Amino acid sequence: MPELSPEEIAKRQKALASPVAAQVIKWMARGQVKVFRLTNGRVGSTWRIGAGLRKPVPTLLLDHVGRSSGTPYTTPLLYLADGRDLVVVGSQGGLPKNPQWVANLRAHPDTTVHLRGEKGRAVRARVAEPDERTALWPRLVELYADFATYQATTDRVIPVVVLEPR
Repeated sequence: MPELSPEEIAKRQKALASPVAAQVIKWMARGQVKVFRLTNGRVGSTWRIGAGLRKPVPTLLLDHVGRSSGTPYTTPLLYLADGRDLVVVGSQGGLPKNPQWVANLRAHPDTTVHLRGEKGRAVRARVAEPDERTALWPRLVELYADFATYQATTDRVIPVVVLEPR
């Protein structure tokens, strides 16, 4: 994947700074959750946007609980199967802040995920340690090349979260 020029990064950061960007991500996610649930993952379990257009990426639904509110949420995420573990990325398209689900999982790591044809797999979430993240990151970029663009766009280190079976 070609590197972004400073001008391309600045343009992308400006677009992401718009309050509309976060709202669009939120509405797209809600729609994907509904379709995934209605079809038990037959529709919505593969991401075909951006780099996923050329190389579709598997998607899961992650349940999580608001760390302060206790409100249940479900978020669709791209994932990498790593043995028995599933690996997800808190990229949020390169927005400046981590997605809420990352903090929610830190507070309540025992949760469930839904895969195509499989509801309610029990997992325990943990943020990958720096060395582990370094080893996983190239595989994640191979899975979905846009992750590299997202990392280049933001100043934060995008968290990689490992979902271990429990």
